[in-house]
Amino acid sequence: MQNRMTFTAQQAVNRRNSLILVLAVAALLGALGFAIGYASTGGVEGGIGVTTIAIVIAMLLSLGSYFAGDKLVLATSGAKEVTEASAPQLMNVVREISLAAGTPMPKVYIIEDTAPNAFATGRSPKHASIAITTGLLQKLDREELQGVVAHELGHVRNLDIRFTLLVAVLVGSIALMADFFLRFTFWGGGRRGGGDRDRGGGGLAAILFVVAIVLAIIAPIVARFVQLAVSRQREYLADSTSVELTRNPRGLERALAKIAADREVLEVANRATQHLYFTNPIKKFEERSNSLLSTHPSIVERINRLRQLTGEPPLVESDVRALAGLD
Repeated sequence: MQNRMTFTAQQAVNRRNSLILVLAVAALLGALGFAIGYASTGGVEGGIGVTTIAIVIAMLLSLGSYFAGDKLVLATSGAKEVTEASAPQLMNVVREISLAAGTPMPKVYIIEDTAPNAFATGRSPKHASIAITTGLLQKLDREELQGVVAHELGHVRNLDIRFTLLVAVLVGSIALMADFFLRFTFWGGGRRGGGDRDRGGGGLAAILFVVAIVLAIIAPIVARFVQLAVSRQREYLADSTSVELTRNPRGLERALAKIAADREVLEVANRATQHLYFTNPIKKFEERSNSLLSTHPSIVERINRLRQLTGEPPLVESDVRALAGLD
């Protein structure tokens, strides 16, 4: 039997890993900005200036997403708000989990789709919404539904929308800087000024210019993978938060296995919204799937982490084979 881990310990590990990943993206942004600024202008001030400008532009572009992104996601998903009269059981479950989480009751939406899944959105607990597909309501029992709803409200309570927005700002800044520098270098003639070369620093400037080109090529790719890793850590965190709220890892585990094994395709999901869902809505057998860019950890890994909470052994080989490749 494997060592038992409490949900608070799992939460601490996931938060720490998320912070480390964000710091890694910030460090990458700083290195890229300094290299590009120094190589282009020949001075330290140039590196600081380029980094600052990229961050300001990315933050301005993110403001619209922060204040209106939830409405856009709900609209593109075809979600319709429900009431106590139209969905009494769902509203009851959401209310009891909201009380356990100590968060305001979110707006509740239904998506008319037979694929079982759910997502939460909103910039804060006071401005949160949760959307559930009709397939989820039809195919899960109450305990499983509680696990999924608690997971989604875990995202709300953990302020994951703000956290992922911060990462998006950093990654967007890296992409903006890299794209501008590469275009300027290959189509604008590169660095034309004398800069450090006139002051005897031409060797260092030349080295940093090469470093800047290399970073501009690989930094956006690395940053994107780090962003995906942050998303996976927040999924682990929401899973452990679900267990904290329901005190029932089994319900969440059964929901994960049942949804993963379901072959229905969620048509309204796309690459821009897939990170919001409870499980990856883009199945591996679909043409649009790309496992390297998956926003979610594997179902097997998520279930095994839940089993750590009860001290149970990990999934046996036959279960692993049955679930592998489905999410």
